[in-house]
Amino acid sequence: MANFSKPSVPRFSVDVFQNVNLPEGAREVNAIVTVVAGDGTGETPLLPSLSPASVSLGAADPDAAVVIMVDCSGSMDYPPAKMRNARDATAAAIDSLRDGVAFAVIAGTHQAREVYPTGGRLSVADAMTRRQAKEALRKLSPGGGTAIGTWLRLADRLLSSSDASIRHGILLTDGRNEHEEPDALRASLRTCAGRFTCDARGVGTDWEVKEVTGIASALLGSADIVADPAGLATDFTAMMEAVMGKEIGDVSLRLWTPQGAEVLFVKQVAPTVEELTDRRTEAGPRTGDYPTGAWGDESRDYHVCVRVPSAHVGQEMLAARVSLVLPTPDGVPPHVLAQGLVRAVWTDDLVASTSINPQVAHYTGQAELAQAIQQGLDLRKSGDLDGATAKLGRAVQLASRSGHEDTAKLLAKVVDVVDAANGTVRLKTKVSEEAEMTLETRSTKTVRVKK
Repeated sequence: MANFSKPSVPRFSVDVFQNVNLPEGAREVNAIVTVVAGDGTGETPLLPSLSPASVSLGAADPDAAVVIMVDCSGSMDYPPAKMRNARDATAAAIDSLRDGVAFAVIAGTHQAREVYPTGGRLSVADAMTRRQAKEALRKLSPGGGTAIGTWLRLADRLLSSSDASIRHGILLTDGRNEHEEPDALRASLRTCAGRFTCDARGVGTDWEVKEVTGIASALLGSADIVADPAGLATDFTAMMEAVMGKEIGDVSLRLWTPQGAEVLFVKQVAPTVEELTDRRTEAGPRTGDYPTGAWGDESRDYHVCVRVPSAHVGQEMLAARVSLVLPTPDGVPPHVLAQGLVRAVWTDDLVASTSINPQVAHYTGQAELAQAIQQGLDLRKSGDLDGATAKLGRAVQLASRSGHEDTAKLLAKVVDVVDAANGTVRLKTKVSEEAEMTLETRSTKTVRVKK
């Protein structure tokens, strides 16, 4: 483990959990990499003492820009309270902005329209601009279709006008993306990826879970359901407060592997499961960067799997070097925040080589849990009730084993649990849309290893 706590350097640490022992001829090395920013409690700043030239998010010099995208399509008028709740939630989010943060509000229909401040620019939060923005919200009314890609592209244009290191979007929708082709939304996400992060929320139960979670996944944000529009203000406030707690933007997980080794996958496994493998960008010989987005005082876990050349008993090698790096201008050496090593040692000790590290086992199960839920719900929708029962039964079993009580409660709204330990369940004949969508939306949330 390496810690960096110099006054001008953000405080990160890396721990690597693995069984380093492999049987002769084995090639696959698995490790859980725990990254802690600050002290991981959410209470300690990452940047306690910085020079004026350093990145800072102190109250006097906020380094964030935020764009809120509000669905104003015709469906937001059913029921009428939905639009009112969306306006109130956006106002609450604006109230949570710190002075000095750049921001804008977009009304989204089959096109994107600037609500505040207009003119293709961002405003700077203070008492006056917050008041003006909330006055502009009162004019929002529902009407038109839904083309989310246009909302994201406008958000990108506005955020690109800022030199803030943390650029973030908050997107609310109540319906499906019916007024542009799926390829158009995917193209917008490809354009925006790496340029800003985005939290996505679906309000009510008439939206498409895979669209909303896909937006959040592509843009390294969170996704959730707010089934009752009355809960929007609380949720928007929490999202904005989380953004205000971010201090460092664009941190990358850098993986170096030796000659002959191959990275099989890299995925975030806590607090949510997020596949990062195909997001690699080359950063030098046998070195690749995987985006992690912005950080506040928090901790996250990553599962790294590397295939190494086979070796004989007694041999040892460095399978991978994992680093946290900040972006630097071309020609400037990378700013390494923390580093950890993944090792491999070949042994003929059967007990040592077949032992599975508890962290690796736990998060392998968590990834399988998320997959089983998603597959089970898809099979249920397609009418394959036997297949759905088997997958959701496995999900119940995994949730029980890992102590994932929240997921177990959500599953119990979709299946009748006969024997959780063995995964014996019966599909419920009647399941509310809210219960099914909540389970699917939150399926990738994970729990930490039991102490």
